[in-house]
Amino acid sequence: MLMDLKDKQVEKNKHFMTSVEFAIQGVKTVFDEERNMKTHVVFGIFALIAGVIFQLSQNEWLWLFLAIFLVWIVEILNTVFENVVDMFTDFHFHPIGKKIKDMAAGAVLLTACFAVIVGLILFVPKIYQLFF
Repeated sequence: MLMDLKDKQVEKNKHFMTSVEFAIQGVKTVFDEERNMKTHVVFGIFALIAGVIFQLSQNEWLWLFLAIFLVWIVEILNTVFENVVDMFTDFHFHPIGKKIKDMAAGAVLLTACFAVIVGLILFVPKIYQLFF
């Protein structure tokens, strides 16, 4: 894989749209290859639908979008760390590689917990009002 890169001329993107296309390809790659990203996207869409149903205020929408996008961004970064560790260790176990992967996964877990807390704060009172 590294040999293939040496054979190709690699230079900085000179056009904004080329950079955007590469970024979109990166997001597609994470979505296609990472089961957890698909799960995060499904839960994010579910939360957005709930936001429409419960007619969130502008501030509530900001918190909801923050929570959703943070989870997605941290999941992408986790995937980056996993791929870099795998590249450097050639998919062999290494204790420092495991530590890096565990810490990145921990960041996703904490971010997902933040998103759940935001969801509870936003939606539990609205659900409560429906029944009482």
